[in-house]
Amino acid sequence: MGQGQEGFINRNCPKTNCYVTSNRSYLGDYTNFDAIVFAGPEVVQIKKKYLPHRRSIHQKYVFASIESSDNYPVCSSRFNNYFNWTWTYKLDSDAQWGYMAIRDTENKVIGPKADMHWMKLDEMAPVSEELRYKLKNKTKAAAWFVSSCISRSRRHSYVLDLAAELTKYDLKIDIYGDCGNLKCSRDNEEECNKMIEREYFFYLSFENSFAKDYVTEKLLYPLRNLAVPIVYGGANYSRFMPDGIYLNARELGPKRLAEKMNELIEDQKKYAEYFKWRNHYSYHKRHETVETDDYCKFCSLLFDETLVKTKSVYKNFKKWWDPPYRCSRRRRRKDMQNERRKRVVFRPKISFYR
Repeated sequence: MGQGQEGFINRNCPKTNCYVTSNRSYLGDYTNFDAIVFAGPEVVQIKKKYLPHRRSIHQKYVFASIESSDNYPVCSSRFNNYFNWTWTYKLDSDAQWGYMAIRDTENKVIGPKADMHWMKLDEMAPVSEELRYKLKNKTKAAAWFVSSCISRSRRHSYVLDLAAELTKYDLKIDIYGDCGNLKCSRDNEEECNKMIEREYFFYLSFENSFAKDYVTEKLLYPLRNLAVPIVYGGANYSRFMPDGIYLNARELGPKRLAEKMNELIEDQKKYAEYFKWRNHYSYHKRHETVETDDYCKFCSLLFDETLVKTKSVYKNFKKWWDPPYRCSRRRRRKDMQNERRKRVVFRPKISFYR
């Protein structure tokens, strides 16, 4: 985000006279700021008595997080009637802070959003002969780039089970990063992406936790590099992709997934059908254009006089943020035991004024 105005100027935002600071005493009185943005992963660990409790009539308290609510739940009612706006990956947030933008053939941004109107697979144009040729040259089953071996979703355990099932078909998963024995540094991202495009039929887009709308850049790797995504997360993936262009690991289970992967590898014609979407849609990182840059859009919100003057508050923030059943006593006890092993670091809030 940068300090002061630099983040908005460097991004060529339409509005650049928002000012960012983490110095609480910058204006002497924090109620002078138009927006106080709270870093979600940290603020959920802070007791309410240590948070700001005064605000001016026009001021917005904003909960901001690009991290999963399953990893950082609230598990209490202390934030009910506290936040005015949200700025998260959730598609019903007041401001979006996400990983991808979906465009149609006219280059219009159409998603992701809660209600997508995709073309049906049988209505899409056929895959070109040039693309078919590229797909036929693939030689390896699946790749997975991962750095965190332990996760709430237990994805690593699933991958081990899947790998065991794939051995029945003489197929394997190549694991890159700290959790595997292969290396392809993301410092050289272009070469890694070319390798996915050239060699792999599938890419494991496995999330570290299960939460509504939590779909990260892991999905962009296969979609932008000619591999079929195998997803593993808590999202409704029809908000992010048309049906028939991906495999859902949670729905299939390791045995059926391995069977389906082998089936598609053996049937090149059927495998190519998974790429018909490329004639009609394209996927992009949100920061690639000013139009979809989430920092630019957040600054612009502060200049929407109607929105700023409209009173709003999240009456039941816990219900909006926490995944269902996330805060049951048994799960909470286990999480607290894990948290004791970690050192919690508090960072200052970020404040905005225009």
